[in-house]
Amino acid sequence: MANLFQRLKRLFAGKEPEPALSMEELRAAFKARYHAFKLLLAANNTALQLMTDMEAALRSRHSFGMTFIRSHATATCVNVFNIIKYLNELTGNRYRGLEAVFTAIERQIDAILTQRQTPAIAALVLPLTEVRQEMADGVGSKMANLGEITGELPAITVPPGFAITAAAYERFLSHNQLTDEINRRLQSMEEVEISDLYRRSAEIQTLIMGADLPPELAEAISRAYADLAKSAGGDVKVALRSSAIGEDAADTSFAGQYHSELNVTAANLHAVYKEVLASKYALTAVSYRLHKGLRDEDVAMCVGCMAMVDSVCGGVMYSRDPTDFRRDAIFINAVHGLAKSVVDGTVTPDLLVISRGEPLTVLQREIRDKGQKAVCLPEEGVRMQADAQGTEAALTDDQALELARLALVLEAHFKGPQDIEWCIDAAGRIFILQSRPLKQMAAPRSPGDTPGAGDYPVLFAGGELASSGVAAGVVHVVANNLDLLQFPAGAVLVTAFPHPGWAPLLSRAAALVTDRGGITGHLANVAREFGIPALFNTGEATSRLTPGQMVTVDADGLAVYEGRIEALLALAGPREGLMAGTPVGETLKEVMTLITPLNLTNPEAPDFSPKGCRTLHDITRFAHEVSVKEMFAFDKKQAFSRYFIKKLVTPVALEWWVLNLEDGFKEEVAAPQVELSNIASAPMLALWEGITATPWEGPPPVDTMGFMSIVMGAATDPNLAAAGGTMFGNTNYFMIARDFCNLTSRLGFHFSTVEALVGDQAFENYIRFAFKGGAADYPRRIRRTKFVGEILERYHFKVDVKEDALFARLEAEAKDYMLSRLRILGYLTIHTRQLDMIMLNEADVQYYAEKFIRDLEKLAVIRGSD
Repeated sequence: MANLFQRLKRLFAGKEPEPALSMEELRAAFKARYHAFKLLLAANNTALQLMTDMEAALRSRHSFGMTFIRSHATATCVNVFNIIKYLNELTGNRYRGLEAVFTAIERQIDAILTQRQTPAIAALVLPLTEVRQEMADGVGSKMANLGEITGELPAITVPPGFAITAAAYERFLSHNQLTDEINRRLQSMEEVEISDLYRRSAEIQTLIMGADLPPELAEAISRAYADLAKSAGGDVKVALRSSAIGEDAADTSFAGQYHSELNVTAANLHAVYKEVLASKYALTAVSYRLHKGLRDEDVAMCVGCMAMVDSVCGGVMYSRDPTDFRRDAIFINAVHGLAKSVVDGTVTPDLLVISRGEPLTVLQREIRDKGQKAVCLPEEGVRMQADAQGTEAALTDDQALELARLALVLEAHFKGPQDIEWCIDAAGRIFILQSRPLKQMAAPRSPGDTPGAGDYPVLFAGGELASSGVAAGVVHVVANNLDLLQFPAGAVLVTAFPHPGWAPLLSRAAALVTDRGGITGHLANVAREFGIPALFNTGEATSRLTPGQMVTVDADGLAVYEGRIEALLALAGPREGLMAGTPVGETLKEVMTLITPLNLTNPEAPDFSPKGCRTLHDITRFAHEVSVKEMFAFDKKQAFSRYFIKKLVTPVALEWWVLNLEDGFKEEVAAPQVELSNIASAPMLALWEGITATPWEGPPPVDTMGFMSIVMGAATDPNLAAAGGTMFGNTNYFMIARDFCNLTSRLGFHFSTVEALVGDQAFENYIRFAFKGGAADYPRRIRRTKFVGEILERYHFKVDVKEDALFARLEAEAKDYMLSRLRILGYLTIHTRQLDMIMLNEADVQYYAEKFIRDLEKLAVIRGSD
C-alpha cells in the first residue's frame, strides 16, 4: 500500500508512473485515500463541535469548571492531531510542517492549564497586628481586612487573634500528599448529580480530617495561641473562621459556604483547624466554586483564629442598600445573642434603617419576634435556645447610630459599600467581626411600575426584596436534604428560612422565596451574586404555594403570580453568561485564543500555509481546504479524475462536478459525465431537489447605494478578488457516497459548504452548513447572515453567527427529517445569492422573507418515501 501511495503521489504531480497503474490498483489506492479523507472529516467535525461547545459555554447560564476546559482542550488537541495525521496520509507526508505548528500551540495551551500560584507569604502563622489589606493573597480577604482595621483604624475594635496562612495550607497538603488524591476526585465532580457530589465531597473531607498536621505547623499554631492567651491574661476561647483566598471578594463572597467554629478551647484547636480546611470541599463550597468559576487550585484555605466575644447582641449591617444603589441609607439587622442566627437565616432579625447624612437618624425600625437566639456554652461550643426577650429590640437607638457611624468609617477606608458583621458584649463594647465589599444591584422597579400588574392573578404580595429580578418556574419546596436532591433545574426554590445549605441550588433555581429571614443573610448574598430574583420574609410562601405549581416571581414588585406571565418576564432583560469575568471563565477565554480564532480565511492568500496557522482552528481550516483539493484533482489529463470525477448533466446554468467517493453512483460510469438518474446518494438528491425546486429569479433590484457597496467591496476585499467569481456563476463540487454528501459551492461572491451523513441510524446522522461572504458592504452582509440564520432556526437548526459568517448544524434525527432539511439548504444555497445587496431595504427584506417561507414550507414536508 505504501508503494501505491508513492505511485499515486507521482500521478498527482503530473508524472505518469511506469508502469501505469492498473484500474484495480488505482481503485485500491483511491479507497485508501478516501478512508483517510473520511477520518479527517470526522476529526474535523468533532474539533469544530468542541470549539462551538467552548464558545457556547462562555455565553450560557450554565456553570463549568476546570475539568470542562481541560477535557475540551485536550479533546480538541487530539482531534486536530488526527487531522494532521490523516492529511499526511492523504498527501504522502507533504504537510509534516503542521506537526511543529501544532506542538507549539499545544504547549502554550498546556502552560495555561497547569499554572499554579505559589503562596504570597512564607510564614505559616501571622498575628493580626502584622496583617494588612494588601496581604489578602497570603491570609485571605477576611483576615486581611480585619488586620487592616486593627492596624489602621484604632478607633474600631476587632477581637485579637492571628491568621493561619495559605502557606500553612499548602504545607499541610504536601506533608500528607493530598493534592493528587483531591484532584482525582474533583475531576469527576463537575457533571454529576447532587447525590454523587455528597459522596465525593465526604470522601475528600474524610481524607483531610484523617491527615496529620505537619509538626512545624502544629507548633506554630500552638505558639500563636499561647501568645494570644498570654495577652488576654489566661486561657481564652477562640473562634476559628475560614478566610480562603477569594472569600469576601465583591462578587465571590462565599457567604456561608465554608465552616467557622465558635467558642473553641485550646484542646481542640488543631482538630477544628482541620475541620475548617475540610470545609473547602463541603458540598456547598464545591458547588459554589464551580458555579462562580473559581479554579480549585487558586483557592487556598487560610484560617483566622480570634478571641471569642460572648456577645449579648449581634448582627450584620450594610453601609448601603444592596438592592437599590440609589437609596442613601444604612441597613442594620440585629438579634439577641450571637450574630450567627442572622447570617445563617434561622431567625428573622430586627431591622433598623439609618440615614447616611448628618445628623444620623433612625428612618425605619421594625422589631420582630425573634423567638430564639444563639449563645455560647460555658464549656465549649454554641447552642440555640429560646429568647425570652425575643419581642424586645436587640439594639437601642444610640447603639444603632454608633454602628452606623462605624459603617461610614469602614466604607470610606475601604472605598466602597461594606457588608459588616458585628457584635456587642455585656460591657457595651462594639466589635467588628468582618467587613467585606457589598455587592449592590441596579435600582429595582417599584411595585407601581409593573405594567398591568392588576390584570394578573396574584397568589400573594409582600415580603422584602433580597435580590432584584423576575423569573418563572414550578414551585419546589425545600425543607431537608432529600428535597434538595430532588430539586429540578429551573424551579422556584421555596423554603421556610434561607439556610446557607441551600446555596448549591441557586445555580439551578429560577427564583428564591422564603417565609422568613433577613436580606443580610448568607443566602441573600449568594442570590445577588448569581443574579437570582429573591423575595424574603413573606411569612406565607411555604403554605400559599403548591409544589409543582407554575408561578412568576416578581421580586421587585414584591409579588408572586399564578402561571407564567410573559409581560413580566420581558421586564427581566438579558443576563450575561454565568461564568463571564470569573477566573475559570477567563482561563477558558485565554485558552480559546489559541483554539478558536480563524485567521486563514482566503485559500489564495500567501499566508494560507502551515506557517500561517496561529490557532487550532487555522490548522483545521487549512487541512480541510487542502484535503478537498487532494480529493478533487481537476486536471482532466490525470487518470484519477478520468475514473472518479464526473461533470453532472443538468440544465441548471452552473457547473456541477461530482466525485464518487464510494457507492454514490448506481452504476459505474466510463464517460466524463454523469446523469442525475445515476446518482444513488440520498443526501445529494435531497440537496439537488432544493436547488432546482424553484427557479432563481436572478439578482434582486439594487438601489444606488447597494450597487456602490458591491463595487467598493469587490475593489477592497482580497477575499472577493481571490474567489475569482462573477455575479452569475462558478464551479460547484459534490463529494458523495450513498449516505454521505459534501457540497462546496461558490456562487457569485458568497461561499457555502454543506456536509451531511444521512442513513437509517438516526444517532449517526448529521448536517453541517457554513455560509460566508458577499459583495456588499459589511452591514449588509451581517444582515443577510442574520436573515439566513433566522430561517434556519425556524427549521430547528442550531445556528451560530459570527459577524458575516454562519455555522449551522442538525444531528441525530431520523432520515426523512434530515432529508427535508437538506432540501431547505439546497434552496438557500441558490436563492441567497446577491441578497446582501438589498439588506438595508426593509420592504425588500420582508418580501424575500415571506417568499422564502412560502417556498420552504413545501420543501420542509417530511416524506416517508425519501
